[in-house]
Amino acid sequence: MGTPTGTMVVQAFPNLAPAHTAVITLTWALVPSTALLVLLVAYLTWYAMGRALRPVENIRAEFADITAHSLQQRVPVPDSDDEVASLAETMNGTLDQLQRAVGRLRTFTSDASHELRGPLTTLKARLELALARPDRAEWTAVGNEALRDTTRLEDIVTDLLLLARLDARQPLKLQPLRVTDLLRRTLAERYPRQPVVLAADSDPDEAILGSGTALTRLFTNLLDNALRHAHSTVTVEVSHTERELIVEVTDDGPGIPEPDRERVFDRFTRLDNARTRSEGGTGLGLAIARDIATAHGGTLTAERPRTTDGGARLLLIIARQDQTVQHVAAVRPKIGRA
Repeated sequence: MGTPTGTMVVQAFPNLAPAHTAVITLTWALVPSTALLVLLVAYLTWYAMGRALRPVENIRAEFADITAHSLQQRVPVPDSDDEVASLAETMNGTLDQLQRAVGRLRTFTSDASHELRGPLTTLKARLELALARPDRAEWTAVGNEALRDTTRLEDIVTDLLLLARLDARQPLKLQPLRVTDLLRRTLAERYPRQPVVLAADSDPDEAILGSGTALTRLFTNLLDNALRHAHSTVTVEVSHTERELIVEVTDDGPGIPEPDRERVFDRFTRLDNARTRSEGGTGLGLAIARDIATAHGGTLTAERPRTTDGGARLLLIIARQDQTVQHVAAVRPKIGRA
């Protein structure tokens, strides 16, 4: 600035003290507030997560208490329609399947023990009686009876081993084969003098993917079952559709009552009219047949007779070759009247 006496420099300095005081005051106010706010947010987050995960903890705690002896228990399903509820429903569905599987296993074990105990008890009693009076025993008759009991035991054990392999889903050795030709060979080799009539389509028999050994066992079980109950004749019909091969085995026997048409495929099931154990089979024939059908991607069912004369009618449906490739899988089926 110019003045009469010369140049004068003027400097002005703001007073920062009030601002400095305000910053310090604000800092001391915000630090505790921020800390409290962080703690509040953390608590609210912990509380919200706890409420959200409480159903999961309830499911975990209930599931931890479930053992092989308490499979009837189920995990709680929350009211919320979310992923946790879906998880609980899925776990309960799995427990339902597990309970049914364990129940079938216990029943199967009990039935197998009972079936094996019968011939063993009879065999033991015969041998004990013969040994008690060795000079009076007719050893030829005793040997024949013991052989018959042993053969029955062998049949039961063979069927049990086959069912075990099917339950284990061991893959079958599949190859293209013609079912009509397989049936003709089976009838010629095993039933040359039995009253079995084979009726097939006039069209050429198209190949399906299958195991010749397994399907032969399936047809043998069906035919043995039908011949055991038939009065005079067993008929086997083979037909085709665009997508399926159909084999129908019928007999002119007493038939299967409608309420029992599914139960006959249970293991060791014999209907009231299935005669005695000595006259009947092992009770596993239809169970094995259905397992083999399922392993080929097919179905085996007991259907209503076509005529009023009655008789049993068993229907086997297997997908044709192009369909069989997509469906063949060894899956755990239900397991007959045999």
